[in-house]
Amino acid sequence: MGWMGTVHSRSYRSLIDRFYDAGIAPRLVICADNVENRLTEAQMRFGFEETTLNWLDVINHPEVEAVNITSPNFLHREMCLAAIAAGKHVMCEKPMGTLPEDVAVVYRAAEDAGVMSFTGLNYRWVPLVQYAKNLIDAGELGDITYYYGRFYGNYASDPLGMLNWRFLKEKAGTGVLGDLMPHVADMAHFLVGPITRLTSTRHTMIKERPLPVPGRGTHFSKGQPGDPTGQVTNEDYVGTMVEFANGARGTLEISRTIVGPKVENRFELYGTKGAIKWNFETMDELEIYLPDGSVARDGFSQLLAGPEVPFYERFQPGPGNNMSYDDLKVIEAYHFLKSIVDGEQLEPSFKAAYAFAQVHEAIMRSWESGVWEDVRDV
Repeated sequence: MGWMGTVHSRSYRSLIDRFYDAGIAPRLVICADNVENRLTEAQMRFGFEETTLNWLDVINHPEVEAVNITSPNFLHREMCLAAIAAGKHVMCEKPMGTLPEDVAVVYRAAEDAGVMSFTGLNYRWVPLVQYAKNLIDAGELGDITYYYGRFYGNYASDPLGMLNWRFLKEKAGTGVLGDLMPHVADMAHFLVGPITRLTSTRHTMIKERPLPVPGRGTHFSKGQPGDPTGQVTNEDYVGTMVEFANGARGTLEISRTIVGPKVENRFELYGTKGAIKWNFETMDELEIYLPDGSVARDGFSQLLAGPEVPFYERFQPGPGNNMSYDDLKVIEAYHFLKSIVDGEQLEPSFKAAYAFAQVHEAIMRSWESGVWEDVRDV
């Protein structure tokens, strides 16, 4: 019930309002955390009927139909497999484990069990990203030739940022690869298609950080000068060149220590007829280039989100009004629960998570080999 636990809980509460005509009314039965005061806050803020210090109580509760997992990465595999074995539908934040093989095991278990699954790839649900996808699928941009995706986050740019689990190989597995690349690789898959081949490099920019106090703060929290420190054991930066199945070429780049950008999850996509650019920091703006031979259209123009693009009018009545990160989680929660109610798996399911896990595995092989590697089954 840290940051992501509260975001997801809020999304289920908001779903009843934003998608009031869907006939879906989630009930918050029980939540778990190993810090007791978070449970008290969760019950007060979101109306959970019960709370527990033991996460197995959530999975084994007879009235729970769907389990939502927002714990640290190193718990994802165990929790997912337990929920699947209990026949529960599962929503899990990315990735479903510390390494690609963990994701593969969880994906196959969910497929074999026939439960509905979903994963936290919320940037897909930005209305203008959905609109861009529609343009691409309609052929408005022609054949896609080049894709540039990056996620520049500065949440770890301060050397005083605490040494939480995200910076430890034994807890998180990879560093920024497991944290930010799922969003970048998934967006590339969503907009362009499968990645077939790649080459990659990595680097750790900040090698030591202050030791944290358990149960206090989030992964944005900071220590003080002179605090005891520990070693960062995974990577801060990853750069990757990719080839897509459709022949397009691209670059995927991620950093958690860059200074300047805050949450610059950005893509540029170029086709034979036009191009589009988007940045999460200005998520309600899309730069679009669709030339028609006139001077007036020979350059990028800015499109502001409005009721004409998918999902926007669920949150705002008129164009130019800003949406938020939390709104995307509401759209995400709606599609997860719609999968359960309709009995039809929507995306991004654990299948989408397995797809980017295959990319991650190839990236890690490229780190060791120093050459191009094929994306293959894990």
